[in-house]
Amino acid sequence: MQKEHQDRTAMITGASNGIGLALARKLLSEGWQVIALNRSDYPADDPVIREAEGSGRLRIYRAADLADYVSLGHALDAIKRHERSIDILFNNAGGSFPELSYSKQGRESHYELMTVVPYIILMELKELLKNGSLKTVINTSSSAMKYVKAFNPEMLERPRTFRKLFGPYAASKLALSLWTQAAAPRLAMEGIKIRSVDPGNNNTLRKGKKSGLPLAVRWLMKLFFPSPAHGANRLVEGALGAHSRETGVFLLNGRVAALTFGDQARDVLDRVDAIYRQEYRARRAP
Repeated sequence: MQKEHQDRTAMITGASNGIGLALARKLLSEGWQVIALNRSDYPADDPVIREAEGSGRLRIYRAADLADYVSLGHALDAIKRHERSIDILFNNAGGSFPELSYSKQGRESHYELMTVVPYIILMELKELLKNGSLKTVINTSSSAMKYVKAFNPEMLERPRTFRKLFGPYAASKLALSLWTQAAAPRLAMEGIKIRSVDPGNNNTLRKGKKSGLPLAVRWLMKLFFPSPAHGANRLVEGALGAHSRETGVFLLNGRVAALTFGDQARDVLDRVDAIYRQEYRARRAP
């Protein structure tokens, strides 16, 4: 085990499968403390996970549905009660859904889970980030956003059409990177750096789970894409690598890439911030 990171803490959402699980394994093997916010259990036969959980280096918090504000709120409250600091927050939880569906709050599921919820988590855990030494947020985005040819923030909540991967999923990832860009200056005033990172192509197929990927993409993924460890490495590089001093940027293949529809970044940020303040915080007020 490497010792240089033993006093540093990373929080990972969606850390029990795919890229999130590979990221948790990587950081734990390098001596990090890891806070995991998961919807599902870890594999029972994973020795790295079991050892780290037993030693207290891995601390697991669960929310049955991250896109349900009641479930999410209970988990975030527990984290705030029990944790002292976060050096890097990896907003990683996500997925592609096979059909149009909506959260308990009535918004399209991709948008709720992958655009709005990461903002809520950031805002709720901001004080823990400020207590950390690195004060860094990494939002897992996707190069699928390049297929978004028309973008209307008003349609994110209730889109009129649905396409697997290239519809609401891609638009929600674009919206995530846009609010990341727009929020960066304000967060910088509090010492927090934030970036969105494309983890690249990874084989994240799971047996028994209905896929939200087009058939051709599933075959490509199965035959040619590398393991989720590839994506985990990309996220760590995005956090600690050559661009670690930059904020608000989108990293694609390890380089800063321009975002399309950047003129609408502030609109997206205003919308997710309004949801956070008028719905999430209002519901939880005493």
